[in-house]
Amino acid sequence: MKIRNIFLPICFLLLQITIYAQDGISVSGTVSDNQGPLPGASVIVKGTTTGTQTDFDGNFTLDNVPSGGTLAISYIGYTSQEIPIEGQTTLTITLVADAQALDEVVVIGYGEMKSKDLTSSITTVKAEELAATPTGQAMQALQGKVAGLQVVNSGGPGQSPTIRVRGIGSYDSDASGPLYVVDGMFFDDIDFLNTADITSISVLKDASAAAIYGVRAANGVVLIETKSGAYNKKPEITYDGYSGYQVAQNVLKLANSEQFTTLALESGSEPDNQFIQNAMQRYGRSRINPNVPNVNTDWYNEITRPALIQNHSIGVTGGSENATYAIGANYFGQEGILKMKNEYERFNLRSKIDFKVNEGLTIGGNVVISNATRFDAENSAWRRAYFAVPILPVFDEQLAQDPNVFPTNYANAQDLGYRGGQNPFPIMDNSELRSKIRNVLANFYAEVHIIPNKLNFKTAYNHNFETVERREVRLPYFIGNGFQRENSELIKRNETYSNQIWDNTLTYIEAFGKHNLTLLGGTSFRDESYEQLEAKGLNFPLSGEEAYYLDQAQTIVQDDVGDDGRREYGLSFFGRVSYNYDNRYLLYGTYRADGTNKYQEKWGYFPTVGVGWVLSEENFMEANGVFDFLKLRGSWGKLGNDKVPSSEGSITSSVVTTAFGDTMFSGVNTSSNFTALKWEVTEEVNAGISARLFNNNLSLEADYYVRDTKDAVIPVEVPLIPDATRQNVGEIRNSGFELALNWTKQVSEDFSYNVGGNLATLHNEVLDLNGAPHIDAGSAEFRQRSIVGQPIFAFYGREVAGVYQNEAEIAADPAAQIEIAANRPIVPGDLKFKDQDGIDGITDDDRVVLGSYLPSYSFGFNLGFDYKGWDFSAAALGQGGNKILNRKRGEVIFTNDTNWDRDFAVNRWHGEGTSNSYPSSAGIRKGWNQRLSDFFIEDGDFFRIQNITLGYTLNKKGDQNGIPRTRIYITAEKPLTIFNYNGFSPEVPNGIDNETYPIPAVYTIGVNIKI
Repeated sequence: MKIRNIFLPICFLLLQITIYAQDGISVSGTVSDNQGPLPGASVIVKGTTTGTQTDFDGNFTLDNVPSGGTLAISYIGYTSQEIPIEGQTTLTITLVADAQALDEVVVIGYGEMKSKDLTSSITTVKAEELAATPTGQAMQALQGKVAGLQVVNSGGPGQSPTIRVRGIGSYDSDASGPLYVVDGMFFDDIDFLNTADITSISVLKDASAAAIYGVRAANGVVLIETKSGAYNKKPEITYDGYSGYQVAQNVLKLANSEQFTTLALESGSEPDNQFIQNAMQRYGRSRINPNVPNVNTDWYNEITRPALIQNHSIGVTGGSENATYAIGANYFGQEGILKMKNEYERFNLRSKIDFKVNEGLTIGGNVVISNATRFDAENSAWRRAYFAVPILPVFDEQLAQDPNVFPTNYANAQDLGYRGGQNPFPIMDNSELRSKIRNVLANFYAEVHIIPNKLNFKTAYNHNFETVERREVRLPYFIGNGFQRENSELIKRNETYSNQIWDNTLTYIEAFGKHNLTLLGGTSFRDESYEQLEAKGLNFPLSGEEAYYLDQAQTIVQDDVGDDGRREYGLSFFGRVSYNYDNRYLLYGTYRADGTNKYQEKWGYFPTVGVGWVLSEENFMEANGVFDFLKLRGSWGKLGNDKVPSSEGSITSSVVTTAFGDTMFSGVNTSSNFTALKWEVTEEVNAGISARLFNNNLSLEADYYVRDTKDAVIPVEVPLIPDATRQNVGEIRNSGFELALNWTKQVSEDFSYNVGGNLATLHNEVLDLNGAPHIDAGSAEFRQRSIVGQPIFAFYGREVAGVYQNEAEIAADPAAQIEIAANRPIVPGDLKFKDQDGIDGITDDDRVVLGSYLPSYSFGFNLGFDYKGWDFSAAALGQGGNKILNRKRGEVIFTNDTNWDRDFAVNRWHGEGTSNSYPSSAGIRKGWNQRLSDFFIEDGDFFRIQNITLGYTLNKKGDQNGIPRTRIYITAEKPLTIFNYNGFSPEVPNGIDNETYPIPAVYTIGVNIKI
């Protein structure tokens, strides 16, 4: 990156900072609570726009203040105060904690609202809660903190988590992610953001909250505010950094050599028995057990490693009377736990300014530059390691002198007689999958105060420009008996994204008597483009990275050259009304019209309405002794989903020849499977309660929702047309209950604590499939089926009723006798399936729904305390009711000469009474037992200690001159996960575990310094 590109935002910022001198007296002072100074408290001269924020030590200074004026002091979580100046030049102000925080401002679409005025379901997570999680992806820090938000992590460095808000409402899983809005700019993910630059993340969960964003909000909206400076604030420098290690946890135990040998011998397979003999001849016999080869490779242990993670951020914030600024830089580095070129690095620069041109005009800008490099894992290594037999070493000394072996003497299972090479190291060491990701976010605005404190006009231009340069290098190798990659292979792919948004809003605020009204109207124009160019070359020189260019390749594969792109426009008109009467009766409504060139139906219209009743303001609730605040709220709304791919299809024709009499006639038969699509529409009803109880120590948020996706795009079989077409004819429902409770208590000046938790349920159901009873997905061997009345993409197979223990049990089972009569022998150790219909034995008609990959409930829990300089926090989470297809085990249907996990080796049936749920080693190799059943479908329930943090702060109260406030902390992230699933992790995005990257535990030590 060129130096001038790095420093342009900083130069832009510095040029904007201007200090004006005015006449008048100066007032200075300190704002604190009973624990010490309050940095960032707002101090405003009442009736004017003159104001500032306190610095790190709680100090403030205001120039040119009327001696007879009044200062209004406010701070989130504290009761606001008004202090008459009365000629004083020095003030000491103590704020009292207000646990209600009802006047706290919550970010909503195109504006803000007080928390007490909300009629929607919105959860906000502050910066300090995000900072506890050492991660390069901010959304990972939300896991377990927001009821109804599912975060499915990926262990790979730089990889995005899967995010779902209140379930999944689209048949196309790629169309089910939320909309991210960063300082007004729209994104599909926020991987480029530095967590330390974020002030807050607000999750807009229901239709009423999200509908202002129209067609991009059907799956929820995540609003991100980045950090800003403050007027009349001295420069504050902050450094935040940590370093630590990632360690693979819950490593799946595989069968060792002795267990594997036992399985092979029990199978009755003569070839497998011979492979064991070949291994003993090649590598010798074990001195402990001479019937086992002298090799015992733990492949997962071989391919994993401890991995470094580090993060360093530095920022400067402040401001003069007319300008605020925030600039910062960040470096994040993460190695992967897979032992290959697998890592992620990101360097960010950002600057943000606001400038008061005069009393009627404010302008500002925000620029974020992100430059990341990611080396992805060759994920098939996890699969190969699972299947690799333990009697094979990593390196074979007998190949060390073989001139045909290169680049080194990796062992090859084919030399023992197995069909595949199995060893994962050749592909790991000879593959490099690099992505260079550059992101520039630019946001500029101007706000005109047409009528001060009443009528404002704001225009904002946002532009996100992203480039991804993908390079995949796969070098050749030859290992032993034909295990090889013959050609060097190079794939280059360049992708360019450009997204521009121009928003204009007009806001009117009026208060008269007991009436409070806010009106907003606006327009939004969106211009998105995407271009991709890809090519593949073979046989380039093996001289290092300088040869990794297509013009060095001997062959360009013509069929793999691709040039693709798209351009989409959108124009929207929207309005919002927010009204409350006497702070007790609330009304909220929005309406948005969205136009696009993406679908045949150009316009969509999306209304929403919300109501609220603050019961605690009623006379009959006075002095009730329990509720300090109680609000009932409800909402209804419609949202659109434009993440569904645009219309597609083709007109096909074929020549038809037939004979009439003695003459041949030819003609053309044409058919069309062109699809004319429109937006999917989500209609949602939400009812909720917000409350503060017991002297404001306990807060409660509860919601029940029903969310229907109508006009869902599903594949539909059309008569006489060979392929299914996509049509807006489906309907999917998500419903559930969400509860969040938090207790905070200030016990003494030195000690406070908090305890909180959340719980969410989810019921996913297919309501309509255009009259069809079901739609199939997945392969024939691993069937998933969406059935009306059942969850979407449910696992569909046979139900295991036990294991045949003896011949008498087989003889007594009619289903087994039908198989035997058809020359398909059933023997003890085979699985017994439930005959659901009692007809013709076990057939496809006996398949049933075996579960869904969507959890039916999830929960989170947190606690913490502060004692003098010490702070401690802990968080836990979990989920249940979901299922995982252990496809690694299921792959036995394609090959049976590989290893097994230790759980199967220990629990297999190997004699009468040894197991009633696991088949025998011989049985698992039979087609009867390999059919998809709940033997391969396992519970995905888990409980995790998510985070434990212990910190100590030096100079916490800011009363020690010369010593900056310094917090030193240690963190354990995901140190313990409890589950029964036979895999690395129960976090599997689509519920199918084949090549899932393990999620590591992370241990770090960090420091935060403010000067």
